[in-house]
Amino acid sequence: MTQEPDPGDTAFPAEVGGVPSTDSTDSSASSPTRSPRRRLLRRAVVAVAVLATAALVVVGASYAWVRIDAGDHEFTVAQAPSAEVALVLGAGLRADGTPSEYLRYRLDDAAALFKAGKVKVLLVSGDNRTVVHDEPTAMRDYLVAQGVPVERVVRDFAGQDTYDSCVRAKEIFGVTRLLVVTQQFHLARAVFLCRQVGIDTDGVADPHPLVTNSPEVREVPAAVKAAWDAIWQPDPRHLGPHEDGVTTALAGG
Repeated sequence: MTQEPDPGDTAFPAEVGGVPSTDSTDSSASSPTRSPRRRLLRRAVVAVAVLATAALVVVGASYAWVRIDAGDHEFTVAQAPSAEVALVLGAGLRADGTPSEYLRYRLDDAAALFKAGKVKVLLVSGDNRTVVHDEPTAMRDYLVAQGVPVERVVRDFAGQDTYDSCVRAKEIFGVTRLLVVTQQFHLARAVFLCRQVGIDTDGVADPHPLVTNSPEVREVPAAVKAAWDAIWQPDPRHLGPHEDGVTTALAGG
């Protein structure tokens, strides 16, 4: 008696009409080519997800650090505490060499602080990399036109960004306590950087119209650079010898 093979017995190939089956859909023929591609795709997706998560953590942590550190040191002109020096940060010039709209707002606030007796000297810090772009002199001239005595305005010609202005206020001009004057959206970062370089700092900004759309968005990635500068404390683009402009201006009154 002939025993029929067990259909589940792998020792006997399935037969159709006594001929072994050659099923063309056998997955073993295609898996060696598809499987490595799928693995690479999975790894790429995982790598992108990890990098994106890491980037979000860095940006979020930096932004939170800036905001938390500056949180108790932001004031309006009316609320501002007193300090001998106010650091006014540059914000660009018009084509005719006069202060931009943002810069005029900062200078108006600084002049108001001076007239209220909350500061004695205004340290104006801006960019003067070329002879046709002299922010500090334009800032001084604007303040003088607002009634601030010229001898109470000290110019820093190498304040090429917020960090440089803060470092130079301390290292070049010897300032250890100040009010930093800028826009509200920029205030936390300015306070943070000046505090991180060792200056006892409070920030001042009154509400003003926004010249550009959503400038606060720029402050999110800018916080990463601020955190980097705070951790590594690089030298500014230009240091140079000590200047006694602030000391002389304070001594004059």
